[in-house]
Amino acid sequence: MFESLPPIGFGGMPLSIQGRPSEEVGRRVIQAAVDAGMTLVDTADVYCLDDSDIGHNERLIASALQGRSDVNIATKGGLRRPRGAWTNDASPQHLREACEKSLRALGVDQIWLYQLHAPDPRVSFASSVEALAELQREGKIRHVGLSNVSVKEIELARSIVNVVSVQNRLNPYFRESIPVAKYCAKEDIAFLAYSPVGGGRLAKKLPEFDVLWPIAASHDASVHAVTIAWVRAQGSTVIPIPAARTAEHAIDSAKAASITLTADELARIDEAEFSRA
Repeated sequence: MFESLPPIGFGGMPLSIQGRPSEEVGRRVIQAAVDAGMTLVDTADVYCLDDSDIGHNERLIASALQGRSDVNIATKGGLRRPRGAWTNDASPQHLREACEKSLRALGVDQIWLYQLHAPDPRVSFASSVEALAELQREGKIRHVGLSNVSVKEIELARSIVNVVSVQNRLNPYFRESIPVAKYCAKEDIAFLAYSPVGGGRLAKKLPEFDVLWPIAASHDASVHAVTIAWVRAQGSTVIPIPAARTAEHAIDSAKAASITLTADELARIDEAEFSRA
């Protein structure tokens, strides 16, 4: 599967949560991202304002990409949004219900990639994964993926079902998933790196770090694109999935696909401290 995916994907979350743009703008952002080569679009049923708004991002993406056969859409299940909070529910019953709703929201007969959004501490991880395996056997999903997991959890899941992707946070501020990315490279599992520039406030802080400016200048790129290129270099199967609320930011992120950092540039970013303060 990995060979058919683009070097950079697109994350849809900010287009549907608090502070989201209009749906018209959201559709333009998605279309600009895809036109720039980000032909893997990641979403989730809970990318919305609250439980009454479930599926907003999925419906938005489906409406933006209607009629396009060159885009793969990945979604997730296993969380809820009561009154706007983010809570776990990876029970088999909820995963089945969530998958059915996602099928309707996306307007498809089969979800290309369905990911467990996060392990649920109140539910056996194996039972959550088995629920996805059952949905796959029924033809409701084509591929199974995981999100927010450890290597140990990936190995357990792989004893139940073929896991083709893992989606964890990875950026210069948060590097704890680098070993997971290395494991995925070794096992030929796609590693979808979410929040590759830090997300929100931390993304805006990137220009404060002097280490990035000369590297960006040498590649005629933004510090954000260079940061995404650094994330991509953390493993041979890493696919960063940056988000954007404007078409300009989406297009800039896509430019990271053409940036190959030198060993020296990678080492300079590796050694730099990216304070979250």
